[in-house]
Amino acid sequence: MKKQKNIPKLRFPEFEGEWEKKKLGDIGDIVTGSTPPTANNSYYNGEFLFVSPADIQDSRYVTNTITTLTQDGFLKGRMIPSGSIMFVCIGSTIGKVAQAKKECITNQQINAVLPINNNNDFVFSLLEYHSNNIKLLSAVQAVPIINKTTFANYNLCIPNLPEQQKIASFFTAIDQKISQLKRKLTLLELYKKGVMQKIFSQEIRFKDENGQEFPKWEKKRLGDIGKTYNGLTGKSKDDFGQGKPYIQYKQIFDDTKIDITRFDFVNIKDGEKQSRVKYGDVFFTTSSETPDEVGTSSVLLDEVNEVYLNSFCFGYRCSQVVLLPQFSRYLFRNESFRNKVNTLAQGSTRYNMSKNELMKLEITLPAISEQTKIANFLSAIDDKIIHTQKQIEKAEVWKKGLMQQMFV
Repeated sequence: MKKQKNIPKLRFPEFEGEWEKKKLGDIGDIVTGSTPPTANNSYYNGEFLFVSPADIQDSRYVTNTITTLTQDGFLKGRMIPSGSIMFVCIGSTIGKVAQAKKECITNQQINAVLPINNNNDFVFSLLEYHSNNIKLLSAVQAVPIINKTTFANYNLCIPNLPEQQKIASFFTAIDQKISQLKRKLTLLELYKKGVMQKIFSQEIRFKDENGQEFPKWEKKRLGDIGKTYNGLTGKSKDDFGQGKPYIQYKQIFDDTKIDITRFDFVNIKDGEKQSRVKYGDVFFTTSSETPDEVGTSSVLLDEVNEVYLNSFCFGYRCSQVVLLPQFSRYLFRNESFRNKVNTLAQGSTRYNMSKNELMKLEITLPAISEQTKIANFLSAIDDKIIHTQKQIEKAEVWKKGLMQQMFV
């Protein structure tokens, strides 16, 4: 008996038989985009969408674009209808795929697939599944590229139209759920940003357990209420990779709270004088490629034994009866404080900050009891953000696993 090929591992029960092997160019028309002459201002800033790779982000559908066209500009391009699939074939984001929510045109970095006698939503999911393999077709050169002929000749397997429609409906529902979760995450992050601005401008104030106002916030100079210490000194690349744990630069940059599962390791000799970190310490980056990222902070909110700090950051230690560690997490990342820090950035190609200058900055602090209320309120929002992020990750992993089984 001949063994059947091109059959998915997981399938809706009403379907059987092999999927047909076809070239991508046989599934639909392939349209390479073009850019209307940029010197003609009458072509731009209109109501028509002009899709570039920058418009293809995490969402399945492109509903808005950074650049828009007038009707005259739109007519200079090759219109693709709603539902068409857009695949980035040139540049650093090669392999990204999206679907047009409304008719639009694209630039020359994108090949659009306009399915003929095939389901648009199915073809989108099919190309999403094959995107990494198609990406490997790009020529090895300074700017990676998949030419139109190579793209059109890519082989894949496709079922009949009824099965396409069934699979398309299934994955569209999954994408809608993921999109809803991402929208929820965006709203939570915007809410947190807005409420932090109001809290630290004191537009929002908390009350004590008896409904009474907390005391007025007091101005404090950072250098008057705490001390700084340096990170590791005198280390070469051979000292890293084993030994004692230390906090990496990226741990500080990535989150307001140090993730203690991400320590790297460094060799520390007996009797060597290096500063150890401890619970409640705040860490600041001293250098970055942009002034907006200099002085990024993170707080250690776990008890640790012998842990050190990387050499590109410094630590700040303050009495916890003055500054609550859980509150520090938000204080040093709020917009008003960050604006002050940005003014300290010095440089041209790389920006640096003096810790002595940072220590001259003033902060306005509420009483410890109000700091506690604020920290609890904001950490509850963070918990919701983290929970939503995990839901998105779980859904995306589940979707990927299903695609591996439901496509050939």
